[in-house]
Amino acid sequence: MRRNFLALLSVVALLGTSARVLAHHGSAAFDMEHGVTLKGTVTELLLLNPHVQLHFDVKNEKGQVESWQAELTAPQRLKRAGWTKDTLKPGDTITVTGAPAKDGKHTLWIQKVIGPDGEPMNLGAGE
Repeated sequence: MRRNFLALLSVVALLGTSARVLAHHGSAAFDMEHGVTLKGTVTELLLLNPHVQLHFDVKNEKGQVESWQAELTAPQRLKRAGWTKDTLKPGDTITVTGAPAKDGKHTLWIQKVIGPDGEPMNLGAGE
């Protein structure tokens, strides 16, 4: 009886942990149906786990500067695609396309980046 209880407890613990890990990769916080394209100036690139963070400033239709934060894929994936900490530097002009946050915050899940040279950047295939 005790062995069955321990086995059941182990399965429940494993499933609980797995659910949290899988939930991390959900896109529920982003409006995947209504992508936006923004042109801005890089302020910071952070090669952090679990997702690379890109910070940039965008001028809105009134000419006011808005600070945006965006997520890319895992740093290992971008490193394999040739990225380094200097791939995008503060002051670089970029154009990004992605899914905006549903809550209206200036947060974006990036799907495409046009670099300072006007060319699409490799974001690492498959995610």
